Amino acid sequence: MTEDIQQIILNATQAETMHEIGVIQSLWSGYGSIVRYGLTGGAADSVIVKHVQLAAQGNHPRGWNTDISHQRKMHSYQVETAWYHHWSKHCDESCRVPACLAFIERNDELLIVLEDLDAAGFAERRSQVNEVEMQTCLSWLANFHATFLGERPEGLWPTGTYWHLQTRPDELAALDDSALKNAAEAIDRKLRSSPFQTFVHGDAKLANFCFSRDGRNVAAVDFQYVGGGCGIKDVAYFIGSCLDEDECQQHEERLLDSYFQVLKSALPAKGKAIDAEAIEKDWRALYPVAWTDFHRFLKGWSPGHWKIHSYSERLAREVVAQLNG
Repeated sequence: MTEDIQQIILNATQAETMHEIGVIQSLWSGYGSIVRYGLTGGAADSVIVKHVQLAAQGNHPRGWNTDISHQRKMHSYQVETAWYHHWSKHCDESCRVPACLAFIERNDELLIVLEDLDAAGFAERRSQVNEVEMQTCLSWLANFHATFLGERPEGLWPTGTYWHLQTRPDELAALDDSALKNAAEAIDRKLRSSPFQTFVHGDAKLANFCFSRDGRNVAAVDFQYVGGGCGIKDVAYFIGSCLDEDECQQHEERLLDSYFQVLKSALPAKGKAIDAEAIEKDWRALYPVAWTDFHRFLKGWSPGHWKIHSYSERLAREVVAQLNG
């Protein structure tokens, strides 16, 4: 990191000196890193810096090293910058996100300076969740979707989620499930035609949630694929990131009930005078469609993935049959 960039970070945090504590993680396909820095003399003791090298032609771990992949990733970091610059300030404690302290874009690099959520009380990560923690994340999603219901995703992806059909032509071409491939456009159209559009996080997997110690509060990170869409896409993807096929089958209805219960109370709290019953009816019916949309991507991207199981295959067959009339 150059001295002038260090000075920008120091100015943004009102600190006197900074030092690297450690790399939190490397970015997907080698596009940079997320690093925690310690600070002295300022209001905070630490800060998170996401450093992206936009010109890097990454080494994709699954071999998808194409120009389409590269351009999608570059745009995703620009979307994340727009998110923190223009939109993240609308999130309150009910859908907590890190505060953006500064961002720097020049030449072929991008830096986003963020609040350290660990220091803010969200230091826990989960590879598995209990009932309380799952409900906490669903509550976060419901409040997030209520916050942005009816907003236009300016500067973001027109259609959010990292698996969106228009951004994944290579994976569609590789899909060997002909019935699912032929239905892909209709599935996408069905989701986009919902009259209740909001912002979706776009990658709302368990790994992107940071928990309080007791699991009753949560914050979310990684907004590279935030954009327009119906909120049930986030819900389906989140549930699929937590549960195996038997658990998905067993808990589906109860988890959806929980999500919509919070959504109904969040809408008036966010000043949205919208018929909550109508949203639930529309989005609940789209749950298997949203699940199938991700399943379509996954079968083309990584045919042996653990999430490709009998529950997903059953939902996909039912959705395709319904779309075929």
